[in-house]
Amino acid sequence: MQIYINNLRLGVEDTGERERPAVLLIAGMSMQLIVWPDTMLQQLHQAGYRVIRFDNRDNGLSESLDHLGTPHILWFMLKQKLGLQTTSPYSIQDMACDALGVMDHLQLPQAHLVGVSMGGMIAQRLCVTAAERVLSLTSIMSTSSAKGLPGPNPAMRRVLMSPPAKPGTAAVREQALRFVKALAGPGFVHPEGAQEQLVDDSLKRSERPAGSYRQMLATMADRDRWRLLPRITAPTLLIHGTADPLIPYACAQDTAARIPGAKLFGIEGMGHDFPTGAVEQLTARLLPFLQAHTPL
Repeated sequence: MQIYINNLRLGVEDTGERERPAVLLIAGMSMQLIVWPDTMLQQLHQAGYRVIRFDNRDNGLSESLDHLGTPHILWFMLKQKLGLQTTSPYSIQDMACDALGVMDHLQLPQAHLVGVSMGGMIAQRLCVTAAERVLSLTSIMSTSSAKGLPGPNPAMRRVLMSPPAKPGTAAVREQALRFVKALAGPGFVHPEGAQEQLVDDSLKRSERPAGSYRQMLATMADRDRWRLLPRITAPTLLIHGTADPLIPYACAQDTAARIPGAKLFGIEGMGHDFPTGAVEQLTARLLPFLQAHTPL
């Protein structure tokens, strides 16, 4: 369905059971709502939760913001390095307000937040913005964005710095597939053709290369969020792959140290994606955590 909040149109999927506790899934940079593994969605639903997922602004079936232009990532990075003032078309805080708007539209007094990558950053800010609305926080393969933390490995960085391909060309698929494959860790094998299928399904649903770069700018500009993390009061679980090529495991360790009472679970050999074997370990930790913090 389509909803309108914050002067934006957002694509939302909701299992709709009003009597159930809600789990709000917040996707990451360039990720559409279809990135969440079917097995994870099924297990959440079978465990008695109302499952809501949505496309962030500028991606998927949510509103495009192409009028804001295509970012110059290298120029932005240079200005940051030189200590010059930088601005992004929108902020992670804006996206946290979008997520809160989804909750308001669906009349959810509270929800468990589960965010992946950039979605974890959005969820962290939402925990501070509206603490009373959050039952728990699960931050998957995300970061505090504190200064001095390691960044993407060299191969991943090269992929990220590639200029967006021209929409409607074969280069879009090639670039997307290169990105997806670069995210994988060495500890898990994807079924043959699974990564290609995810790319094809995503491109068939929506093709927004410039939107992904604007989202990237928002994450790069969100440099003071680490200062807010000690204010998070929600029960917090962090899940992170030890072989993450985009957001190294040290970033999760730093986040866990900053959020009071946070628990960190590392998945050996997992990268920055959802291979089947890793999803099994993830849900085995996630479901008991949610159940422990769901009001009776």
